[in-house]
Amino acid sequence: MALGLPSVMGGGPAAIGDLIAQHAPTFSFEFSPPKNPEAEKQLWQAIRELESLQPSFVSITYGAGGTTRDTTVAVTERVATETTLLPMAHLTAVNHSIAELRNVIGQLAGAGIRNFLIVRGDPPGDPTGEWVQHPEGVLYAEELVQLVHEAGDFSIGVAAFPYKHPRSVDIEADTANFVRKCRAGADFAITQMFFDVDDYLRLRDRVSAAGCDTPIVAGLMPVTNVGTIARSEQLSGAPFPAELAARFEKVADDPKAVRRLGIDHATAMSQRLLDEGVPGIHYITFNRSTATREVWQQLGVGARA
Repeated sequence: MALGLPSVMGGGPAAIGDLIAQHAPTFSFEFSPPKNPEAEKQLWQAIRELESLQPSFVSITYGAGGTTRDTTVAVTERVATETTLLPMAHLTAVNHSIAELRNVIGQLAGAGIRNFLIVRGDPPGDPTGEWVQHPEGVLYAEELVQLVHEAGDFSIGVAAFPYKHPRSVDIEADTANFVRKCRAGADFAITQMFFDVDDYLRLRDRVSAAGCDTPIVAGLMPVTNVGTIARSEQLSGAPFPAELAARFEKVADDPKAVRRLGIDHATAMSQRLLDEGVPGIHYITFNRSTATREVWQQLGVGARA
């Protein structure tokens, strides 16, 4: 399994779509832009600690409604220029005109960023609230994919939903929407967090049955405290598996046991996904490195290089 620093092709940064297509699983991390100086210190501590693991790439999220747009751009630029990591910038359509979106794309391109994860995004304040199109913006993620695709030579990823997107009326509609995003110019996809491997496998099967072969990277998050369960449901729009929730409930009064169960479960999920031929695993860190490093160590990723 080839791991390590991304190769530089044609004098520029590697295309994440190419790395994922090489049939050697990628391992990557997701960070969020900080909201204050203390959070910024924590973020960069996590980045430096995880950098030593030599992940395939890292991503930096984009706040709801574009609330962290400038910070996202700044963090992504700094990762690109001050670390050995290959960064991917998230980009959302919420509250942005097409002109503003083109400006953000240009800023990132100017800093050497060539990899994007495109998501339509959640309304600011309430992720479950009504989604309102900017009067001069785009309505669907596939339009944003097209915009980035036409703007330059970028590698584009999109979001996938193992359970289904909370705004999709049913599984069939969700699958059709995903396929349209891929055919608009996406090279790969990364799932929203999930906690049941079978949900991922069903997603992969139905996308394949629809005639789409876009590789789908699994997005995982180790549960380190009971409060994370409710947060995961809000962020993903998917119910937390009842059987797993019951296991956490049994040890809810023991924070160390909760954390150990979460890390063990994330490790077991990772191993099964690898056994099932997943093209990559993307760990959501919430800007903390310890739990992710423990999963990494239990999985023996370094020994696979």
